Amino acid sequence: MGTVAEPAARGAPGRLDRCGDGDGDRGSGTVHALTLTLVLGVLLVAVLLLAQAGIATHRAGKAADLAALAAADTARGLVAGDPCGTAARVARENGARLEQCSLVEPERVVVDVRTAVALDGPLARFGAACGVSRAGPPEAAGAP
Repeated sequence: MGTVAEPAARGAPGRLDRCGDGDGDRGSGTVHALTLTLVLGVLLVAVLLLAQAGIATHRAGKAADLAALAAADTARGLVAGDPCGTAARVARENGARLEQCSLVEPERVVVDVRTAVALDGPLARFGAACGVSRAGPPEAAGAP
């Protein structure tokens, strides 16, 4: 009978290399680095969007606080004008929109104010950031 030729072995004599040239993992580091870069980029964008929403919420809260204080001063007679008109002006000057203004207890001069700051970019579909505030004498606001 004839002899069967053995395939050429790489490496140790008598041992067959099943991976071809031995570079089966070549380039996998690049794929892992690109994947890691993509994941970190997505996380960075998510953190930046959350920060933008937080800043808008703080701006709405600040505008609500200042608008409520201005409305309470106007309701007490310290400043001439309409309390809710004053609240709307102060909210607008602070980059917010006045959504609600009401004198809760006119005899004690307690004013409730709600403001909104529009979110930009991809967050716009979630609506506006809102701020709520109440201003008035400490005993009317429930302070001890």
